[in-house]
Amino acid sequence: MSPLASGPQGPATLRPLLTTVLEALQAGAATRDGPLPAGGPTAVATRLREALGDPLSDHGDEDALRTLVQALAEGAADPAHPLCTAHLHCPPLAVATAADLAASVLNPSLDSWDQAPAASELETLVTKALTAEVYGETDQAPTTGDTLVTTGGTESNQLALLLARERHGHTQLVCAANAHHSLRRATWLLGLPEPVTVPAPAGTMDPAALGEALTALKGPRGSLLVAATAGTTDAGLIDPLPDIANLCEAHGARLHIDAAYGGGLLFSDRHRPKLDGLARAHTVTLDLHKLGWQPVAAGLLAVRDRHDLTALAHHTDYLNADDDTEAGLPDLLGRSLRTTRRPDILKIAVTLKTLGRTGLGELVDQVCARAGQFAELIHRHPHFELHDRPTISTVLFRPTDATDDAVAAVRRTLLTEGRAVLGRARLDDRLWLKATLLNPHTGADDLTALLKLVEGHTPR
Repeated sequence: MSPLASGPQGPATLRPLLTTVLEALQAGAATRDGPLPAGGPTAVATRLREALGDPLSDHGDEDALRTLVQALAEGAADPAHPLCTAHLHCPPLAVATAADLAASVLNPSLDSWDQAPAASELETLVTKALTAEVYGETDQAPTTGDTLVTTGGTESNQLALLLARERHGHTQLVCAANAHHSLRRATWLLGLPEPVTVPAPAGTMDPAALGEALTALKGPRGSLLVAATAGTTDAGLIDPLPDIANLCEAHGARLHIDAAYGGGLLFSDRHRPKLDGLARAHTVTLDLHKLGWQPVAAGLLAVRDRHDLTALAHHTDYLNADDDTEAGLPDLLGRSLRTTRRPDILKIAVTLKTLGRTGLGELVDQVCARAGQFAELIHRHPHFELHDRPTISTVLFRPTDATDDAVAAVRRTLLTEGRAVLGRARLDDRLWLKATLLNPHTGADDLTALLKLVEGHTPR
């Protein structure tokens, strides 16, 4: 079926339509031999064009719908593949996917309370719990913070810069060379000065260099915004958060921590100490589509002081009339820059309720342990070089003595032949293959098979 088909989709056809979607997803999970079809982008595009047909056809086509859903499932639905990051047999993703489907069917919109009363209350309850997870809370010391639901890490980082600018006026971003690209793009989007970049010689921010930069950059208290990272894109490294927080306090700088990747460590008693210092940040980016196993969108922005959110206040009579808010109806416009919002909090709430903090923590421990095992395999293998032991679940490696061109070619070949999906990262002026392990069902045999694949496709 075309996504723009003009045929009717009323209540009478809703149940068979949903059944078709679920059957197609199950088929995709059960029959895929690898993460991608051989042939790469051209083959994928051809298949989708054939399935879609005329995008403006007058009648629906359930066979086309099934083909489209199966095509979307490729690369995400094979439970046997060692680098599959999401599939229907992953417990948190299974319940989150069901909740996401329910949200799509019910279709509440969080632009005004009357359109989504239950979703609005659910968002309040869950974001309060997540705020306490980031900043800590006891009965004697309740949190003064709040958390917003966003589309992902990029929106959260942009919001963090916006809130800093609105709270303090002139804002100068200071970040390390390892910072996510969305922070630099946010300065462009918000009309802020070019970021001051400090070195990250070992892949993490250098505190000494940060101290020198903050000393040289004089300005009113709060005008400097330091962005640290907990889970870098390239290697999953965590900046020295306590040292950075100390420097920010000493220089009167505001602190933002991008924990889009590493924030999931909060659920693990074993790995949570790696995030010491997180609670000292004014704002924290989280993205639970990584170590939270959520379908996108599942971004969050935690703020230590909810008064920072007054900058987002906005009034329009048909959504948050004064007399309605005075009568006690919640005002949702100040919780996002978006007006229409789907209830993305539902899938997060269902996952948290189903697995609990302990269940999610066990999954975090599992993928981190698998990454450690993979690193050990690489370390002992005579034909591979390991970049370093993993901090979270990202492992960088490369064939010994291979050129950068050869490393890039191996990755593309495995991708286009439908054998494996590996990322790439450039560190220490060399190109590395990147495996980010997020599938709790990955086993030792899968990791060994992946190394054999890479070795077998490396020219000698």
